[in-house]
Amino acid sequence: MRRSPYAHIAAILPLIFVGSSCGSAARSDEFLPGRQVGVVQSDLLREVSGIAASRRNPGVLWVHNDSGGGARVYAIDTEAKLLGVCTIRGATARDWEDIAVGPGPDPNEHCLYIGDIGDNQANRREVTVYRVPEPRIGTTTPFGQMTIGPAETITLTYPDGPRDAETLLIDPLTRDIYIVSKRTMFSRVYRAAFPQSTTQRTTMQYVAVMPWGFATGGDVSRDGQRVIVRGMFNASLWERPAGEPLWRAFSGKQVQIPLANEPQGEAICFDAQGKGYFTISEMAHPPLYYFAHTTPAPQESAPAGRR
Repeated sequence: MRRSPYAHIAAILPLIFVGSSCGSAARSDEFLPGRQVGVVQSDLLREVSGIAASRRNPGVLWVHNDSGGGARVYAIDTEAKLLGVCTIRGATARDWEDIAVGPGPDPNEHCLYIGDIGDNQANRREVTVYRVPEPRIGTTTPFGQMTIGPAETITLTYPDGPRDAETLLIDPLTRDIYIVSKRTMFSRVYRAAFPQSTTQRTTMQYVAVMPWGFATGGDVSRDGQRVIVRGMFNASLWERPAGEPLWRAFSGKQVQIPLANEPQGEAICFDAQGKGYFTISEMAHPPLYYFAHTTPAPQESAPAGRR
């Protein structure tokens, strides 16, 4: 997110919304306080605005820079060590804001979805989501650089005019794409139902509204039953109603979940098991935080962190 002259106002407003809109929400005791598990040391990552847990590569997180960072995604491990850089053939980077992992046209194939959805001035006629099969990489030895793709281009428009957005969600059960708007008192949720065209522009549906605004990132659990969305100063979790589309979750009870004190905190994702979650901020050498579930599954291997 490139800062505008009014960025300081935008930073204050979420505090108001946290007090007015989230004060009545239940606070979760499901997660432990955030633990710093690493710090990004690479100078290649100076403005991280999206994060997602790999499905094909245990222990790998995918991140990317904001606008100006090039059409590249970066693999890091769960201690924030850089494993390598993937250049995405057929993609461009105007204002990348979020990344997600989910099934593609082949439901058995894991794909990276990258949201070129930032629009500070709300003047883009259309936004883009790139979809590319997730590569298999080594998780213990840095691989350097590789080129993946070509990416499929999904061109989307809003039904009610251009909007700035920083949150991209993929429903793993239906393969629907969701975008959550940012610069409003109550963020709006839009859906592009599967199958999405890769040759024509698709107008999304406005399907839900959140109980607070200025959303900056989000994710859906691997089983499709839970969704988390964060702002710079707050985050909430919703449960999907049984047998209902994902967007119905936002009309249910929200539960406030903890965040660390992160300057320009923007990105959030569930871990690969969908139990705990990671956060990272948009700054040089950002710390990576992990919020463990209070009762992790026996097979789950939580990040070891720094000793």
